[in-house]
Amino acid sequence: MGFSTLTPFPCHHLALLPNSFISNPFLSSGLTRNTTSNHNRKISSSTIRLTVRAHSVSSRMVKAIRVHQLGGPEVLKWEDIEVGEPKDGEIRVKNKAIGLNFIDVYFRKGVYKAAAFPFTPGMEAVGVVTAVGPGLTGRKVGDIVAYAGSPMGSYAEEQILPADKVVPVPPSIDPIIAASILLKGMTAQFLLRRCFKVERGHTVLVHAAAGGVGSLLCQWANALGATVIGTVSTKEKAAQAKDDGCHHVIIYKEEDFVTCVNEITSCQGVEVVYDSVGKDTFQGSLDCLKTRGYMVSFGQSSGSPDPVPLSALAAKSLFLTRPSMMHYTITRDELLETAGEVFANAASGVLRVRVNHTYPLSQAAQAHADLESRKTSGSVVLIPDGAE
Repeated sequence: MGFSTLTPFPCHHLALLPNSFISNPFLSSGLTRNTTSNHNRKISSSTIRLTVRAHSVSSRMVKAIRVHQLGGPEVLKWEDIEVGEPKDGEIRVKNKAIGLNFIDVYFRKGVYKAAAFPFTPGMEAVGVVTAVGPGLTGRKVGDIVAYAGSPMGSYAEEQILPADKVVPVPPSIDPIIAASILLKGMTAQFLLRRCFKVERGHTVLVHAAAGGVGSLLCQWANALGATVIGTVSTKEKAAQAKDDGCHHVIIYKEEDFVTCVNEITSCQGVEVVYDSVGKDTFQGSLDCLKTRGYMVSFGQSSGSPDPVPLSALAAKSLFLTRPSMMHYTITRDELLETAGEVFANAASGVLRVRVNHTYPLSQAAQAHADLESRKTSGSVVLIPDGAE
């Protein structure tokens, strides 16, 4: 089954786009197809057979990670798969770097449901275009492109992708950096700029402040002029969070973060909490909010939070949201603008990306194990075996 058949995960501005984006043919106005009708042509059955045979001959076998059953990291299997030619509106991409994200763990465990079994996990990659579907313009072989979010299936040497789901990677951004920042960076962008618009003078609380998304949230919120409070698990991660712009760092294994936040804010609370941890931190996060504060729950690394009665929100007129990036990048323009702001901030130095860990793609199981056991910090990238 081709990657393009998998169902996507159901989950600012052009002035900020790099010049390479503004002039790049990948922009929506340049992504077109040849719509010349073939309906009036008479096609014989022998022509159809020859076409099918030619298509199958052009298919190739590549290596990929496959999941046949839900479970721990050991269910990630290194196998051969078949990748065919791109169809109308599709491109084939040879991956150079693949981002590892906690959502991959959720799919592997079954917290989020894959459309079918077996499936190839992975929601983010950067690669080079090796083939373009018939009639598609605005793409060419050799282009360096990235995608994040959908379709699932990036843990592969090559994959088929919808052309309108990829974005161009500016020449100034290394593919490994792009693969480590796009999904996490776009997540940070919609959380900080649209889900709740962080402004100068705000105080924000970021859980898992040394993680992939957390570190970007801290840097970006600091650049926006907010006072940033971060929680981490170790002294080593506390040092990183400080370096990433946290004004106050709480080691939650040694201190009660609610008590610390109250002390830091003089019992006023924070405007917004960005919580990717879930069950272990959810109630405490609500307690840290000021009146009319925003609780943004965007992950559940410790498990799903317990149900919340409306009365828990009514006490301080709180807002609660559980957003998905896909709902903030629905249109092609939204996707390009969001990715463009991420790449622009990376190029300008507002966002400093730490690729602290790289693993061969064939060792994705070890990468998952290390991520879940909190042995990693910053971004984790998988490199296809033998990739240049």
